[in-house]
Amino acid sequence: MEMHQIRYFLALSETLNFTRSAEMCNVTQPALSRAIQALEQELGGQLFRRERNQTHMTDLGRLLRPQLEAIYNNAQAARTTAQSFLKMKQADVKLGVMCTIGPLRFSGFLSSFQAANQGIRLTMLEGVPSRLSELLMQGEIDVAIFAQPGPLPERFDAHPLYKESFVIAFPPGHRFSSMNTISVKELDGESYLSRINCEYYDHLKECCQSRGVRMQDAFRSEREDWVQSLVLAGMGVCFIPEYSPVLPGLQQRRVSDPEITREIMLVTVAGRRFSPAVMTFVKAAKSFAWRQ
Repeated sequence: MEMHQIRYFLALSETLNFTRSAEMCNVTQPALSRAIQALEQELGGQLFRRERNQTHMTDLGRLLRPQLEAIYNNAQAARTTAQSFLKMKQADVKLGVMCTIGPLRFSGFLSSFQAANQGIRLTMLEGVPSRLSELLMQGEIDVAIFAQPGPLPERFDAHPLYKESFVIAFPPGHRFSSMNTISVKELDGESYLSRINCEYYDHLKECCQSRGVRMQDAFRSEREDWVQSLVLAGMGVCFIPEYSPVLPGLQQRRVSDPEITREIMLVTVAGRRFSPAVMTFVKAAKSFAWRQ
């Protein structure tokens, strides 16, 4: 059953006239007649009864008309949806973002992207890098933005967006206030408040231990605001990325000797074809002036 056959059938069922139906469908009358005959042969019975200059629908034609109308309308709706998607009028992009990335760094990019692509709807999910990698492979998200200390598996493509340094957050009046930067060795003996979702936790811990630095874990939490609040209350210090939002009054200094940085990357599945909307998002993210 061809879609043009259904279209010719619906036109003929409306006009009951082969000539006018052919004109409506912009085809010749013989072509329309052949299509109707082929449809009748496939369905196994007459759809129209031709009597001299008059045409009537058969009982079979009347029975099938609602179903064929539904098929045609659904096909038209699917075509309209596909065209809207390809023209990015109602296209979705599912974005995964590492939960330790602060929103302030992304507000400028998201604002400019939305202004230039108002037909694209962004949905953002947060997670740790391992979870975002799983969602990428499962197709639950289209693209992810995260960082991790080691190299990514070969099944992923990664494009660097920007680097940011780690800083030490501490309360007002702490001895670190008089320093311009904080050497890792200066952390020895400090109480440490641990950010559970920090993807660099093991890397930071190894960095401290290799220099003989011992810190006492005083508190652990997934909540960045809780950790910062307790730092502000004087319970200890913590590593945080420099572009993370901080509570008013919280002090911070860049880490030195060694300087510790992380690289934020745009990550996609290698070889996976992008929809037009996802391609537009990827190109915009790669060309955005993140370092400004």
